[in-house]
Formats: sequence, C-alpha cells, structure tokens
Amino acid sequence: MTRIAIVGCGIIGATLAYELSRHSDLEIHVIDQETPAQGSTQAALGVLMGVISHKVKGRNWRLRRDSIERYKTLIPELEEILGQPIPHIQGLLSLCFDPEQIPRWQSLQAKRETQGYPLEIWSPDQLRQRCPQIDAQTVSAAIYSPQDGQVHPRKLTLALIEAAKRRGVIPHWQSPVLALSKRDGYCSQLQLPDETLDIDWVILSAGLDSADLSQLGSEPLPMIPVLGQALEIELDQPLGHADFQPVISGHDVHLVSLGQNRYWLGATVEFPPGGDEAKLPLDVELAPDPERLEQLRQLAIGYCPAVADAKILRQWSGLRPRPQGQGAPVIKPLAGYENVILATGHYRNGVLLAPATAMTVAELLGIAKAEKSSETP
Repeated sequence: MTRIAIVGCGIIGATLAYELSRHSDLEIHVIDQETPAQGSTQAALGVLMGVISHKVKGRNWRLRRDSIERYKTLIPELEEILGQPIPHIQGLLSLCFDPEQIPRWQSLQAKRETQGYPLEIWSPDQLRQRCPQIDAQTVSAAIYSPQDGQVHPRKLTLALIEAAKRRGVIPHWQSPVLALSKRDGYCSQLQLPDETLDIDWVILSAGLDSADLSQLGSEPLPMIPVLGQALEIELDQPLGHADFQPVISGHDVHLVSLGQNRYWLGATVEFPPGGDEAKLPLDVELAPDPERLEQLRQLAIGYCPAVADAKILRQWSGLRPRPQGQGAPVIKPLAGYENVILATGHYRNGVLLAPATAMTVAELLGIAKAEKSSETP
C-alpha cells in the first residue's frame, strides 16, 4: 500500500484526493491547517475559460484541454455518487469591443474547429437577439464557447472531498504540517499537531502556503499574493432570457448567474506594492482598494447597463498564488526531495486547471504511465 499525503485542501487538493482515490492500492491522507475550500478557493468565481483561451498549443493549452474534457464527465460523476446537483453553467460568452481583434478571433475559431471544438462568432444583431441585456452598440462581436462555462468552487470542492472520503480518503482538518522528516533526499514522515504520519509521497497543494513549505527544498518556490475582489448582486428579474444564462465576460470582468436573479461580478487583479517583482512576506496584509471594485462595477455597467440598478448583497476578496520566475501553475518535484511534488501556484486558473493538475501529478507518481502500459495489448 502506497501512502500519499496531500497538503492543502482547496480545489487542487480536493481534486487530487478524489482522482487518486480511484486507485485501491493507495492510502491517501488529505491535510489542511483549516478546513476544506478556504483560501483562494472560497474567493474564486470558478470561471472555466479553456476553449475560448487564445492558447492553442504547448503546456498551457494541453492543461486547459484536458481539464475541460474531464469536467464533461467529472460533474455528472460526482452528482451521481452524491445524489445532489453541483451548481455549474454550460457556455461562456466573451465580448469583443475592438473590431481590429475580430480577425484574431476568426483565426482562433478556425484552429479550434481543427481541434474539434466549436466557437461561434456573433454579430451585434445576433448578440441582441441572444442576450438583450448586453448593450450591443458598444460591441463589435461576441464569441460564444459552448464547451466552457463555470462551476461553483466551494461546492465542487466539498463534493470532491465527500466523494473521496467515501472511497476511503482520510481527512486531517485543522492540522498544520509542523515538520517533514528527510533523509537522503527522501521524506518519510509528516509531523502533525496530534500525530506523525509515515508516508511514501507528499504533494504540496496549499496555495500560497506551499511557498513556505517549499523552503524545505533546495530550490524554494517564490510566489506573491495577488488580491482579487468580487461582488454578489441581485436584480428584480434575470438578465436577458431566463433560459439562456451563460457566463459573460467583457473587459476581463465576468458576470456569473447564480439563479434566483443573483449574479457574481468579478474580479479585480491587484498586485502588491512592487508589482510582479515584489519581494514581501506571504502573510502580508493586502488591503482591498474600494476604487478598484467600483471600477470593476462600472466596466460591467458599460456592457450590461442593468447592473447599475442591482442591489449589492455582499463583497469579498481573496489572494491568488502567483509564482515568480516561472509560469503558472507549478507542477513538478520539489528540488532536493525524491518523493515531494509541488502542485500549486495556479494564480487565476485553479478551478479551471484542477483536473489536468491531478492528471499531471498522477504521471509524476507513475500511476498514469502504469495505467497506459496496462492497456497496451
């Protein structure tokens, strides 16, 4: 029995726990210093921009593609196991305000067609018919991706953990990792407040806290927190047609339907002092800027005027883990250890890339390769 410890239980840790729990020869422990779905996960909007992304090749596209494909089966799979729905949206609409960008979208449309993913490019008149809540006079075109959409981050995370526990995954909540026992480049034990775990593999998926844990390696992972703010609003009636409520994105501001005339609106991108090259402790307090949140609301009003009359139910903020000196996310072994894997630093794409992250980690563990070889005649 191979013993695996997953440290951190946001959307990444929960997806890892669930996907790895399919293997009966693994004993899986999932550990969090708080409870599941905290940190970046509870602040996320859960928007899935995969096919509509302009990434068309390489690692970034493969991660998006693999995640979008897995989400097609993952959500119904969890709903069947748990007997309850997981709130999600199928379909995403991106608004193009610059006519000079239309050829770029047409090029993406052609590329996606060869990859088997449809993209629709709507004229302003078509947009008026499908989404009358949008001020089509300000829009040059609208790009609709039926493959993309949104899933509720917190509810998905809790569903993944519940399903994983039913398969035997062992939770350790409110249990910070106090120490790792290392010998000859191998981590054999994790010290928790109330127990010591003997383990064969450790996966660090604790978001910003992974940077602190990575200090145990020979090449620590530098990350900075990037703050995001969002709003939950309520209107007297649904925006546009009640039976067609895709995620709408304009000026990098997302409008996400929650049902019952409620919507999420977000999110800002607020770097710490010093910008992307900032050098500061990860526990620094970044104060949300009210002006940035109002700017976001005004951008949404610019393409969806009805937002101006919406009642603000709540506002919140959260910190995203952005790696420095390398691309997001970071999925690789921790230097100096033979059996510690980093699966963190997803920045703005944690929910989107969680399934593909689990696949990549499985390959690093040798599980995926074993599966492939066993399928070979």
